[in-house]
Formats: sequence, C-alpha cells, structure tokens
Amino acid sequence: MSFHQDFVWGAATAAYQIEGAAREDGKGPSVWDMCSRIPGFVKDGHTGDIACNHYYRYKEDVQLMKEIGLGAYRLSISWPRVLPEGTGRLNEKGLDFYDRLIDELLNNGITPYVTLFHWDYPQELFKRGGWLNPDSPDWFAEYTKVISDRLSDRVTNWFTQNEPQCYLGLGHSTGTHAPGLKLGHAEFLQATHNSLLAHGKAVQVLRQTSRRPCQIGYAPVGITSYPSDPAPDNIEAARQRTFSITEPHFWMNTWYMDPVLLGRYPEDGLQVFEPWLPEIKSGDMETICQPLDYLGLNIYHGTPTQMGSDHKPEVIPNHDGYPQTLIRWTVSPESLYWGPKFFHERYGLPIVITENGLSSMDWVSLDGKVHDAQRIDFLHRYLREYRRAAADGVPVKGYFCWSFMDNFEWAEGYNERFGLVHVDYRDGKRTIKDSGYWYKSVIESNGDKL
Repeated sequence: MSFHQDFVWGAATAAYQIEGAAREDGKGPSVWDMCSRIPGFVKDGHTGDIACNHYYRYKEDVQLMKEIGLGAYRLSISWPRVLPEGTGRLNEKGLDFYDRLIDELLNNGITPYVTLFHWDYPQELFKRGGWLNPDSPDWFAEYTKVISDRLSDRVTNWFTQNEPQCYLGLGHSTGTHAPGLKLGHAEFLQATHNSLLAHGKAVQVLRQTSRRPCQIGYAPVGITSYPSDPAPDNIEAARQRTFSITEPHFWMNTWYMDPVLLGRYPEDGLQVFEPWLPEIKSGDMETICQPLDYLGLNIYHGTPTQMGSDHKPEVIPNHDGYPQTLIRWTVSPESLYWGPKFFHERYGLPIVITENGLSSMDWVSLDGKVHDAQRIDFLHRYLREYRRAAADGVPVKGYFCWSFMDNFEWAEGYNERFGLVHVDYRDGKRTIKDSGYWYKSVIESNGDKL
C-alpha cells in the first residue's frame, strides 16, 4: 500500500536561510541579522546577508522545483521584510516580492504552503521586549492580517509558527540561537505563553480574513521516542517518554502542543514548572486552542526507549554508536513511523511531515554532478517508515523534505548542507543533487517505488 492519491510531496525552506537581500528594498533587521554580527555567534562569522540570493533568483529556483517535480513548496515570510518595524508601516517592495513568488509557484503548478514565522523576529520589536512583551500576540496578529490581506486570494495552506522549541528554547533559554537570551524559567515560560497566544490569534485572523477557504496548521518539533522493539511495554514506554515532562527544560512536546490542541497545559508540566508559571488570564486557553486542520511535525531523529525495571521509560544507551548524519543527529527511520502514530493518537489531527532530511558532505564532483548517496538512503529509509504509518491507518497528508536547497543553517552557518539542490556560495550556482532526481522518481510514483 502506498500513499493516498492526494498526498502532498514537497520541500521546505525558510526566509532568512535563503533569501539574502538582508538590508535591501526597505527590509528591516531581524534578530538573526542582529545576532549574526556578534563575534562567535555563528560559526566562521557567517551571516544571512546574501545566503542563496533567492530574493533575486527566485524564478530560477522555482524552475528547479518544477524540474524536481515538487507538488508543493513550504516557504516562510520574513516578518521584517514586510513590516520593517514589526508593526505599523508596510514595506510594499517586500510584499511585492512575496506576490511575485506566489504567482511564480502557482504558474508552475506548485502549491505554496506559507509559514508565518520561521524565527526571523523583527529587531525593532525585540527592542520592545519581544515575546516577553504582553502586546506581542497582538503584534503577530497584525502581521498575520497584513499577509492574509495580501496573499490569501491565492494561498490556502498556512502554518503559524515553526519549531517553538527552538526559537524559544535555543533563542531564549540557552542563548545559542537568536535573540541569544539566557532567561530564567519564569521569563522563558512567559515568552512561551505569549508565543502560544500569538499562534491562536493568528489562526483567528486567518479564519476571519482569508479570502478563500483555507487550511491551517502548526509546525513544532516532533520530539520522538520509539520502542527498542515492538513489545507492548516498550511501545508504552516510548509513548510515555514522547509526551512526559519530568524536569524543567525546554526540549519537550506537550508544553507547546497541549495548549494548542487540547486547550490546557499538561498536568505533569504544571507540577514541574509550578514555581515559575506565568499568569494565565481568563480566556487565554480559549484563544490559544483554535481549531486546526493538520499538525505539522519536524522529525529528523528519535530516541530508542524501553520500559525499565522500575516501570519507567528508559533510554537505550549509545554504547555501540548509532549511525549519525554530519550534524551528529542519529539515523533513526523508526521515528517517522512512531512519531506520526503517537502524535495522531494524542491529538487526533492528520499529520504533515513539515521537515525531514539530513546534513551530509556534498560537493560537485569532477563530472559536474553531486552524488549524495547517503541522502538517498536516508530519505528512502525514513519514507518507507512513513508509508508504513500510512498503511497502519495514520492519516498522513504530506511530506516536505528539508530542504529544497543548501542554505544558512542558523548557528552552524554554511557548514551544513541539507539541500536537494547544491548551492556554491562563491557564485550562487545551483546543481540538482542525485537525491533531487531520486526524489522526483518517488514523487512520480507517489511513493510506490520506495
């Protein structure tokens, strides 16, 4: 059994990672523009100033998408490109760019899936407190309305926010991502609550203002534990570990998902975070918990888990060394079976894999091609597990490979290559990798060739 005939095959990127033109045509600075200028913040002093120069080469890039056979493309909007101060004054040149990009995609038979926020928070709003400011949900709602008013006559698929675990946790707790803050638990939880309110208000705005019927999702990291073997106890251990909060840190699922999808914070999280909880005002949870059409999950790897002798989940130790990608994430295809299965069981929504892929050592060979056999093997293994989830009744709607093209990989700079298309950062030349052509054949067969 393969995927349903209406299954969506796509690839994804994010604005700051590919667009470049960081200070051109009226764009305002983002927190990533700010932090990439701090010595040592990004490896090798790299910035997104030019990135892949997609802002000027988008037509060429859309043709490459068409050549690969993508049915859909998940992109993000740069908030400060369209609202340089984050609120108020519109930047028509920025809006015009997204107008042209959406039209180019549609004219080439590629459906746009638009993510409103993929980490490039406006610097001017950061200076006013960012996600700590109680007005931040309304700032995000205003921005959402601008985008809806401009694009919803053509865009019908939306994601509100990408990976809150990262932009809140890495950006506001460990300080390794922009805006580089190391907040205490109380402040971190306040920023998280405001971000969740922003999500809910954005959904409300899209429902109220979209000019066409639309579908809306949310795209957190799907942090997955999977059973070391299919024994019932180990399956239950993996499920428990996927959804439990046992200590006060940010790398978890339910604190970001239960409010959005169930209308409440998880009980174990409330107990763990009790000393630092923000004020939850009347109506907050109703605002956060808006009806969604699908749940996006970014899943790259998982953690093998078994039930311990104390009847608690126990991680299988890495004594022998798991296979790893270049960025040192484990190769664990099982996560694309158990992740969709567990998250659908808990939340009841159809699943879209919004990111999945690997960083590998890719270069243009003497024959002018990029032979990335490891990426093909990786994607093959993961997609077979995703297809197995579909065969077992998990309603899966789509798959977006990360990423369409090599790009600025945040704090790692240009040192990690995730793309189906190779980018030579010296001259910008694009080369479709072997994996891009392999993915094309998978798309053409709707996964039958896996």
